[in-house]
Amino acid sequence: MIRVGVHRMTRVCAAGMCGAIACLVASCSQDRSEHRAYVESLMRHRSGVDALMASENGPLTAAQRNRFQGLAFFRPRTDLIFDVALESAARADTVSFITSRSTFDRYVKLGVLRFEFEGRTHELTLFRALQGETLFLPFTDRTSGEKTYGAGRYLDPEPLADGRYRLDFNRAYNPYCAYNATWVCPIPPPENGLDLSIEAGERNFPYKDG
Repeated sequence: MIRVGVHRMTRVCAAGMCGAIACLVASCSQDRSEHRAYVESLMRHRSGVDALMASENGPLTAAQRNRFQGLAFFRPRTDLIFDVALESAARADTVSFITSRSTFDRYVKLGVLRFEFEGRTHELTLFRALQGETLFLPFTDRTSGEKTYGAGRYLDPEPLADGRYRLDFNRAYNPYCAYNATWVCPIPPPENGLDLSIEAGERNFPYKDG
């Protein structure tokens, strides 16, 4: 927050700087407004996910639904949102992912998404379902197995108009097998293991037993 006292403002105006100060204050106000709008949108999204989880159309068992009071999330982190370009793979190779039930799912490797965080460059490989156009971005990080699901989480990259993708880790979510073992989920490959803590998005599921 910028605080400018009456006497300070008088001196700034005398120096012909009122316009610059007004722009700076307006910019801060706009930033706060955009942040508030983003958080409100994220909370609506999370409420929708909770509603699905609580319904019979969700992945939870009847016993889990009886106890369910909402998923656990980290607080919103705007520093964990990245707009990045895709470095396309030389060949669109088909790869097989082992699943939570020791079966295999096949995907097409599209390329690499790189982003900067905490002074280092990190990368994730982006995949596409073999049938259809569904993008698939599984990952693990230092929180996996402690604050988040041990086998890793998923992220849905948002295609942008300029050909880049938005990686919003506040929307990272658990695969359905994190809730109960009847679901079959692809396991993130070693190449998508991030050497940092992504404390954003969904946390460990608190109602797995029961």
